[in-house]
Amino acid sequence: MRFDIVTLFPDFFDSPLSSGLLGKAIAKQIATVHLVNPRDFTTDKHHKVDDEPYGGGVGMLMKPEPIFAAVESLPVLPQRQVILLTPQGQTMNQRLFQELALGFNQLVLICGHYEGIDERVLHLVDREVSLGDFVLTCGEIPALTLLNGVIRLLPGTVGKEESLKLESFEAGLLDYPQYTRPADFRGWKVPDVLLSGNHQAIAQWRKEQQIQRTRDRRPDLWEVWVKECGE
Repeated sequence: MRFDIVTLFPDFFDSPLSSGLLGKAIAKQIATVHLVNPRDFTTDKHHKVDDEPYGGGVGMLMKPEPIFAAVESLPVLPQRQVILLTPQGQTMNQRLFQELALGFNQLVLICGHYEGIDERVLHLVDREVSLGDFVLTCGEIPALTLLNGVIRLLPGTVGKEESLKLESFEAGLLDYPQYTRPADFRGWKVPDVLLSGNHQAIAQWRKEQQIQRTRDRRPDLWEVWVKECGE
């Protein structure tokens, strides 16, 4: 899968893209990541990428010309989607990552900066995506989050793909509690059922814990799960 990141700060991605599962996936060419800087497409001697907003206001806006030129310089693969990272977009979740991982083979991620981006850039964009209901200093942080969430779902990235099916949000529920050795740590003991060797009882306990955790910690997810499962 090909990722093109339109960013004023390509160095931001150096360490994350060379570390951990992301680094391994890129090394194995499960995913390729290309960084393109809009500043390289400016035509003035100062390489200006921002300007004052019409109508007045605080701060500066990213100009449309360098962004258009940067995106239009990229190859266009079948099943491509251009995504703008913005607080006004749909909130990231596991279902979005699954949709992008399964439905596309090229994602172009546009990272905003300053006080925002000229509205006409939306003519380039297929989808607006947000990390959450808050404001960050740049679009690189949500872009990296989306990159991580999608690449880890691509075949070959995670060693045991079965583990992807058992983690939080995959079934609409939070994950169950997990324990490892020692069985007794400072008086906190591992639940007896996990030491029983009864796999059916363990599976039942884990499902019950998922339901209870989701109901107690994320009532919003719980309501959706109840509606979808008809329980």
